[in-house]
Amino acid sequence: MAVAITRLDLSAPDLRREASRTRDADVARRLLVLALVVEGVSRETAARQCGMDRQTLRDWVHRYNRVGVSGLADLPPPGRPGRLSDEQFQAFEAIVLRGPDPEKDGVVRWRCSDLKARLAAEFGVEYHERSVGKLLARIGMRRLAPRPAHPQKDPEAEEAYKKTSPP
Repeated sequence: MAVAITRLDLSAPDLRREASRTRDADVARRLLVLALVVEGVSRETAARQCGMDRQTLRDWVHRYNRVGVSGLADLPPPGRPGRLSDEQFQAFEAIVLRGPDPEKDGVVRWRCSDLKARLAAEFGVEYHERSVGKLLARIGMRRLAPRPAHPQKDPEAEEAYKKTSPP
């Protein structure tokens, strides 16, 4: 028995055109099998030609009918929930962007180990240093810090030295 496609905004040639435009091979294969179904090919034949099971084809047809072409992409896995709540993450972000207080925190710049200890003390959450680096990446920060410059650096003296020093 053929599977009914109720969404008729794209014809079989339109579905094939969308399949040729997409960069996701799985989505392209699903679009091509839908094009076969729109043309009236049986579910078993269409599924076999596109390398899937009849039940899988049926599931993709239902998802296409509900959502459209965008529903043919794989959904990201939900994954494990984060250990910090949204409010805690925002507070952590504010701490990082504000920077350390040398008297209170005992450091002049944040390191992952310092932030790890701060997370444990303030929120009671244990992270590995590498995971702290991932939290920093979510904020848009990187673990690497530029080489510190001396506060009394003289740019004119540096340029004069560059001009007089041998190559």
